[in-house]
Amino acid sequence: MNQSFLVSDIHGSIDKCNKLFELIRTNKPDQLFIAGDIFPSSVFRFSKSFNIDEDSFFAFLTNGLKKLNADLGVDYPKIFAILGNDDPKALEELMISMEKSELLNYMSDNVIELEGYAIAGYSYVPPTPFRFKDWEKYDVSRFTDHGAISPEEGIRTVPIDPIEIKYSTIHADLKKLKEQIVQEKFIMLFHSPPYKTNLDRAGLDGKMIEHIQVDVHVGSIAIRKFIEEHQPVLTLHGHIHESTRITGSWKDKIENTVCFNAAHDGKELSVIQFDINDLSSAERILI
Repeated sequence: MNQSFLVSDIHGSIDKCNKLFELIRTNKPDQLFIAGDIFPSSVFRFSKSFNIDEDSFFAFLTNGLKKLNADLGVDYPKIFAILGNDDPKALEELMISMEKSELLNYMSDNVIELEGYAIAGYSYVPPTPFRFKDWEKYDVSRFTDHGAISPEEGIRTVPIDPIEIKYSTIHADLKKLKEQIVQEKFIMLFHSPPYKTNLDRAGLDGKMIEHIQVDVHVGSIAIRKFIEEHQPVLTLHGHIHESTRITGSWKDKIENTVCFNAAHDGKELSVIQFDINDLSSAERILI
């Protein structure tokens, strides 16, 4: 496992995808990790069905990956992708179809072995102020931060058992996911960053709701606890676009675990380039 790229929060940008395709074609990375929020927000209209035609972003993405595969052949990277909280869960079938076409590995709640490492993916984020709830869950308990909307409210694109919505947590999910990981060395692909790090700093300074200051750190406590307890070699994240601009850092470390965030609030494509065997040499590229 040599050169790897991490991208996140493309949000259906044709420009960013074209830049990514060209970067892959030129640099031929061994792996590409995509940490969610792939599709454009306009894809979902809070309806129960989606009519994705040939002109859709999905078709563009699929055709782009197929061309890369044809052009690069054996140099085509192994792609590991999850959806994020802005991606409709109804589009999972499209991700699975790309997996069946061997264009990528769809990693939501999935574990794959790669060269002595386990790669595991998880999409859910703690409750946000947004009404779209397909990929939101309670974090460590049935608590919702001040200013956020409960997972029991809001809108979803696929039906979920109300009991599951009410009682399931990110903490419980990660405990089950860890049971699938048998390798000592493993990498976690998350959409949410861990709580109180350089990666989860939202632009909420001075924001008050009912005279209460909103927490400026919006990452997952459950993900942080998971990292502290199990110490993966590396965790990969997105979700909070402005965090790097505010903190000045796209990386952090929790004990022995290195954490990267590829989300970016500018027009450029943000790519984290790294070698799993030399994480200290990782760099962030803006294109």
